[in-house]
Amino acid sequence: MQPLPDMNQLMKLASSPAGQQLLSMLQNDTSIDLKKLAQSASSGNLSAAKEQLSGFLASEKANTLLKELEKGYE
Repeated sequence: MQPLPDMNQLMKLASSPAGQQLLSMLQNDTSIDLKKLAQSASSGNLSAAKEQLSGFLASEKANTLLKELEKGYE
């Protein structure tokens, strides 16, 4: 498992075309409560955050974009 990226790396990934598409998809996915997701993640409840994202992450488009982000992170 790779270490978590620092804030500069996160900002670079989020501002990339793949990152922007993923953020847009998240914002438009009405099945995801972003406020609740952020609360779960910030409180360290990663299992709840993962569960909230499970349907989103199962989509082919999200997986393709995540693979693009992984390539940019390596």
